[in-house]
Amino acid sequence: MQGEIALSGVIGALSYALDITEGQPEGHALRSCAIGMRIAQELELPGAERSDLFYALLLKDAGCSANAERMAALFAADDIAAKRTSKLVDWSSPWRSFAWSLRTVSPGASIGRRVATLRGIRGEGEVSRKLMEARCDRGAEIARMLYLSEPTAAAIRSLDEHWDGRGQPDGIAGEEIPLLARILCLAQTVEIFHAAGGIGAARRVARRRSGRWFDPRLVDAFRAICRDRAFWSSLEEPDVSHWEPADLVLRADDARIDRIAEAFARVIDAKSPFTASHSVRVAEIAVGLGGVLGFDPVVLRDLRRAGLLHDIGKLAISNLILDKPGKLTDAEFATIKEHPAYSLRILERAPIFASIADLAADHHERIDGTGYPRRLAGDALGMPVRVLAVADVYEALTADRPYRGPLPVEKALDIVSWEVPGRLDRDAFAALETWLGRSTDPLAPGVLTVAGAAVAKNLSGGAGSPETRPVAPLRGAPRV
Repeated sequence: MQGEIALSGVIGALSYALDITEGQPEGHALRSCAIGMRIAQELELPGAERSDLFYALLLKDAGCSANAERMAALFAADDIAAKRTSKLVDWSSPWRSFAWSLRTVSPGASIGRRVATLRGIRGEGEVSRKLMEARCDRGAEIARMLYLSEPTAAAIRSLDEHWDGRGQPDGIAGEEIPLLARILCLAQTVEIFHAAGGIGAARRVARRRSGRWFDPRLVDAFRAICRDRAFWSSLEEPDVSHWEPADLVLRADDARIDRIAEAFARVIDAKSPFTASHSVRVAEIAVGLGGVLGFDPVVLRDLRRAGLLHDIGKLAISNLILDKPGKLTDAEFATIKEHPAYSLRILERAPIFASIADLAADHHERIDGTGYPRRLAGDALGMPVRVLAVADVYEALTADRPYRGPLPVEKALDIVSWEVPGRLDRDAFAALETWLGRSTDPLAPGVLTVAGAAVAKNLSGGAGSPETRPVAPLRGAPRV
């Protein structure tokens, strides 16, 4: 990287991943940022506060993955779909809350089953509050990881507090709520209603919730900008770079770019309790293998970033699939196979990560062309992506999963060796053995040992696997 780049460009591009996790249309965070900054302009906030607000708006949903697993479990429903529809509900109305819950829980189940699920949710009130607290705390933690200001972190933590004290996670009210958090709450809500029903819907929700959810003074400021047609037209293709105070633009050097990758790896891994450290471990293993193979330092840097961000597309996948304890259906496996394409789209948006987008997105491609999603083969797969593929499979095998416990190192190596050299690279696998301090297997790479065959058979998912696809002679894929 030559020099430094604008931090907002990197975070703004990655905010699309947060939009997807929240079930919102792409660009939600950017549009919310523009709305919030336009309100700040109306209030004539000083530059330092506007700078803090700017980054709070971009990162407001940084903790969104922290409650995805529990939400899917509580509602027995797609967490992404549930989050999307919940944004349109006024939770201060018991009837509207109940109606939404009844529509959302256990889709396709009988009324009796849905009611039983709702009773369970009602008994989980304190758990739900803790989940919201975890989401808010994680968002603030991510802001601090990126060396952003404490007012930015505090705003993110309190964005779901309401003016009347009935919000989350602390139930604070009025001016106890940080001003920047009050702006976040209003901006994100009116953006969602504007996207769903235009400026009229946005104006109505602001008016109806004034004095309850929203600070009345902020609602007055919002009403003033409702007449600014040029502003609302600009949201069709949001560009928030000009909203950052020109004399306070934050820059990102290589060290801060690494920090961003590490922070978003936490967002990714928080999506499921079974991937609590997957991205970090894949990056560590891949760099270790690259070191054994003598990769150039720049290649190692890119490999680490790709390892940290390779599964960012999994934020678009429901936890009902990611955490399913049984074998996947064909349709569920097809959905899983979409996540590398999401990773590619997200990373291509950030110029600094565009150079690693293909590397990160190709981690499920295989040498024989049986991988996904692009079915690349042979020379189309460079050595870095071959290393990343081995690191990804090995880490998944040795980690806990909803359908099995972690495998011992020797069994994991045995299974990986089965894929060599047909699907996984021989040199990358040899580097893995060297890095782990294991001697080379006496059997030729690619020969399935008896132990490996037994483990693979026991792991067979029948309909397919989210990590590997089967090759002869075994039918069915081990879900690693």
